[in-house]
Amino acid sequence: MKFNKIFAIAALAITMVFSSCNFENLDVDPNRATGSPANLILNGVLNNMWENAWTLEQRYNQYWCINYNYYGTNEYWSGPASTDYTRLKNVIKMEEEALKAGAPAVNPYSALGKFFRAYHFVNMTQKLGDLPLSEALQGLDIQAPKYNTQKEIYVQVLNWLDEANNDLAALIAKGGQKAEGDWFYNGDLSKWQKLVNSYKLRVLVSLSKKETDADLKLKTRFAEVLGNPTKFPIFTGNSDNLVFIPSGSIPNFYYRKNPNNYGFDALRENTSKLYIDLLKEFQDPRLFLVAEPAEAKVKAGVSPTSFDAFEGASTGENLDDMSTKAQKGEYSLISRKRYYVTYTGEPVTQVGYQEMCFNIAEGLNRGWATGVAEDWYKKGIQASMDFYGLKAGANNVDFQKSGAKLGEFNTYTINVDFAAYLAQAKVKYVGNNADGLAQILKQKYLAMAQNSGMEAYYNWRRTGIPAFLTGVGIGNQGKIPLRFKYPNAEYVTNKANVEAAVARQSFTNDDLFGKMWIIQ
Repeated sequence: MKFNKIFAIAALAITMVFSSCNFENLDVDPNRATGSPANLILNGVLNNMWENAWTLEQRYNQYWCINYNYYGTNEYWSGPASTDYTRLKNVIKMEEEALKAGAPAVNPYSALGKFFRAYHFVNMTQKLGDLPLSEALQGLDIQAPKYNTQKEIYVQVLNWLDEANNDLAALIAKGGQKAEGDWFYNGDLSKWQKLVNSYKLRVLVSLSKKETDADLKLKTRFAEVLGNPTKFPIFTGNSDNLVFIPSGSIPNFYYRKNPNNYGFDALRENTSKLYIDLLKEFQDPRLFLVAEPAEAKVKAGVSPTSFDAFEGASTGENLDDMSTKAQKGEYSLISRKRYYVTYTGEPVTQVGYQEMCFNIAEGLNRGWATGVAEDWYKKGIQASMDFYGLKAGANNVDFQKSGAKLGEFNTYTINVDFAAYLAQAKVKYVGNNADGLAQILKQKYLAMAQNSGMEAYYNWRRTGIPAFLTGVGIGNQGKIPLRFKYPNAEYVTNKANVEAAVARQSFTNDDLFGKMWIIQ
């Protein structure tokens, strides 16, 4: 009897405990966060977005060469590209957390999220071609998403950019709106709105081969941006640029060339022939800031302040030959004064005013809107000169002393006359024709050195200007690839859809030299 009473009491207690329990919470760790504030996620999104200088991409752009194969080669890629889908998942999470915290449907994080979507999908499609978009990022709901065509991707990208502009305008009009966690523009939505529209101009110009496509409406979109600066504000100077500012106190954010790697890299890296020859062709004072005179030429009596003292190496040259010539001092090294003496280096522009000026000049050259292409062409050149700190009149330049320790320089003076520079036959804008377009594209190439990711390569792929150099040194039988292959994982997890996309685009065996829609 006593046992039965104890059992009954225990049973009642268990019943009461279980009736009061919520089993849904049993797997929740009270010591572990179940979410993150949108501003912290934004900080991470931006950390995954910034780009550095002196990367493989800048070798693909043919701004610099490596002359010692222990540290690398000048070959282009031969395999797949990585994708940005994980980064886009973080963008989606950022938007979700903002709503969870009580933000309205249109908020700073949702507006920036549309820009990030556009930015990352352009980054991916420029490398690969068709991609999953409409069925992508659905988690377990759709594990094998179908591929959208590249045209469909760009239609969506342009819509996202328009929506981002409208949302940012509405938030700015309310006042007091800020994107906390933003270390690019310190949360200033007006800066982001300028970026959205300036980036949109890049996207429109990148589609120049499709200017008659009725769905894209390139000319209409381009003209409305230029014709309505109130609705579509754009960059007005270099202070608006989207830039990564290297940190001298955080090793992961050092400028890529700095005193730590001077002993490894300084003599094993030199300037490229394409880049140096263009600067020499235009008698361009930027040459004296980005490169050093070839030691062999100076020893032969050529003045260090003569354009003839500089010599770049062809990206396509046999690497052994380049190494031998570099050791003999026949090639110009990158400027050790400019690029090695500090950990902060210089700002790395991702989307910049100078590039935007040349994009506008190109659109006007092509007749997409009313305006004076020459004015924007000149603005782009001046903005680039400003970036390098060049001023009219006397400018001091420092070249590392041969065989000396870092920081021991010879100082020379060069005179800069901007009016004379622009008046040169090869620089003076010749009009809205093919020759004028070539001038714009060459100056844009010079302005984007060590900046803007792979934009210099994409411009070459689209226009053939400036003519990139080829040869055994670039690999791939001396041919520059036109695209990357799809990630290997796609052939494991999404085989049917990726193979259908490859077949639709006529990429034989997912080849590197297939011409994607944007360049057809």
